[in-house]
Amino acid sequence: MKQPTTLSATEIPSDRLRLRKAYDGDREGLIELFTDPEVRAHLGGPRPRSDVEQYLDAIGVANATSAPGSYVIADHTTDRLIGTLMLDRRPAERPGHVTEEGGELELSYVLRRGAWGAGLAYEAATVALRAAAAELPDQPVVVVTQTENERSLKLAARLGFRHVGTFEEFGAEQTLSTASLSSFEA
Repeated sequence: MKQPTTLSATEIPSDRLRLRKAYDGDREGLIELFTDPEVRAHLGGPRPRSDVEQYLDAIGVANATSAPGSYVIADHTTDRLIGTLMLDRRPAERPGHVTEEGGELELSYVLRRGAWGAGLAYEAATVALRAAAAELPDQPVVVVTQTENERSLKLAARLGFRHVGTFEEFGAEQTLSTASLSSFEA
């Protein structure tokens, strides 16, 4: 039987959060994530609201996280969208790899500004990586972030990722950090 390439779980709970698939009620939260200038400061800047609305209309809100390993980060009590998290394969043709063939698991996340500073990104990343460690064979996981994004670099270090290098992409210096998936086994 072929191993899954990323997480197959459709929902992953934690104490304060629930990683789940998107639904229509997440529309405004997703729009905010793509249009907020502070949230998008290290992600290429905000997108025009009309572009984001057209995109969500074209694909359907539920399809925004339909891929395996892609989740809405929701408040466990209110179910309100506070961010998104993805554990996917880093395309081999992009820079930033720790293996010759590329395709490593890559963790990425983004939270609404109101959720910053409460440890929610750490909690979401930890439960996702623990679920992946239980489901997938041991392998490297990478985090790539703009070097200017000090908050994200600190979070990667807190999660146990170690800095392995920098490279240029999207017109900015990016920092590559890695950890072994087995280091997240519960």
